[in-house]
Amino acid sequence: MLCILYVNAVGMLLGIAGVLAERTLPVAFSRRWLWCIILPVSVFLPGYYRGHHSWSVVEALQQPAMRAATYDTSIQRVWLTMSALLVLWGLVSAWRVSRVIYLSRREKGDVGRAVVDGIPVVVTDLVGPATVGLLRSHLLVPRWVLAMPRAQRQYVLRHEEEHRKAHDAQLLFVASLTLILMPWNLAMWWQLRRLCLAVEMDCDNRVVNRLGDAPAYGALLLKVAEASSRGPRLQPALLGGMGSLEHRLTALLAPTQLRQIQRFLLPVAVLALLFVVAVMPHPVLGHGPHAHANMGSEVIVPSR
Repeated sequence: MLCILYVNAVGMLLGIAGVLAERTLPVAFSRRWLWCIILPVSVFLPGYYRGHHSWSVVEALQQPAMRAATYDTSIQRVWLTMSALLVLWGLVSAWRVSRVIYLSRREKGDVGRAVVDGIPVVVTDLVGPATVGLLRSHLLVPRWVLAMPRAQRQYVLRHEEEHRKAHDAQLLFVASLTLILMPWNLAMWWQLRRLCLAVEMDCDNRVVNRLGDAPAYGALLLKVAEASSRGPRLQPALLGGMGSLEHRLTALLAPTQLRQIQRFLLPVAVLALLFVVAVMPHPVLGHGPHAHANMGSEVIVPSR
């Protein structure tokens, strides 16, 4: 149990450091790479420290070995069950997307596979707009997008095309694999949401840089959000994850300007959080015949 708490604490501190570091970046700077660093560090740093740090764990409470072993077994069963459910959820989602593509092509024939404004798309009834696929990306565009004025339609298609060019679907898939390994890691779930938001904000910036007119693009996001409420939402997509639209509109239309004192304090706070992560005590298996069995009652003390 201490190991789970420690890993979550490390992930939370690194995530907070990432949010603060994001605020110091220029508006046009790509944010996804920051979270592409934080996510793997949150996975591998705790394991590295367990083998190379100078803090140790001693047994403070004596519990019967059988009771502790049963407790550990229960945790492992819940862990495996959660991982299996995530794998099943991913397979069902992949099947659902594959079925949408198959039915769109079979029922609509050539209409299902179209080239709109120079971009190949798969026309659907409700699903989308979104970019899906690992080995081969597909742009899913609902029929109502085709009826939009050409200027607005170009924003939608360009957004999905930018996702395809940046391989965002593959990036989010690889990042989500960490949840299968550690589904109990709440900090990892939060970090993945921040990565999804960063991916969408980066894509917004590229679209606006290519086509211009940020206010028109922001108004389109609101319009698509209202029209897409009837269908399932996929990622990466024009609307991104739930709750991210407000952040994206604020970054596009009213980016926060940092004061001089904030430009100094934010990097200091990031360094302070990284220092806490580096020196924070962590669980290390003690020595003795019952060291493993008593992990549920470990207390962390500095070794001498």
